[in-house]
Amino acid sequence: MARRKSRSNSRPVKKPKLKLDTVFRCPFCQLENTVGCSFDKDLNIGEISCSICHAGYDTKLTPLTEPIDIYLFLA
Repeated sequence: MARRKSRSNSRPVKKPKLKLDTVFRCPFCQLENTVGCSFDKDLNIGEISCSICHAGYDTKLTPLTEPIDIYLFLA
């Protein structure tokens, strides 16, 4: 006689996806949470700029680009 499978064994446990930051510390004025990132998908451009010292950087986007990628170019 065969046993029935329990439901608890058949469901995989999903791990929550970690979210990356979109606000960073400015490498020029050294203030926390002043650098923001924005994407323009129509023009395929990513922009990052500091709200205090107005330092900024623009770059072309790829399908895998994240805000941290643009920040690493600025720093």
